[in-house]
Amino acid sequence: MPDRHRIPAGLAQTARTLPIALLRAREAVMEQFRPMLAAHDITEQQWRVLRVLQETGPSDASQLARRACILAPSLTRMLKALEARGLITTGRDPDDRRRWTIDLTAAGRDFIAGISPESRAIYDRIEAHFGADRLDALLDELHALQDAVSGQT
Repeated sequence: MPDRHRIPAGLAQTARTLPIALLRAREAVMEQFRPMLAAHDITEQQWRVLRVLQETGPSDASQLARRACILAPSLTRMLKALEARGLITTGRDPDDRRRWTIDLTAAGRDFIAGISPESRAIYDRIEAHFGADRLDALLDELHALQDAVSGQT
């Protein structure tokens, strides 16, 4: 019996490929958050950086880029913009002068606290439409997929 999701060349229809499905799901979710971020003059990537710093505390650039899913060259430009706004501080690591440490300022923590209720409300709406249990299960499965694929070489 032929696979109904395959095109003649044997490839899956793009709508049934993991990369496209993940991108489309990401876009659908981010469409919910973009107006809030724009209203606060913050980009998606900058918000991710701030949130990672909020969760992890001071970080070096390579760890921060990895955790926030941002390429290093983009992070460098972003850090300058966030520092100019007074939301983060950068400085030499006192234990290793070759490394830079990035941290939130008090203004950065206040900024996150100010946006958090709006962000939480959006997340709550998504959860209400999709279901809290389904969302938890999806996140668990995505983490398991990441672990499985990361182990491949």
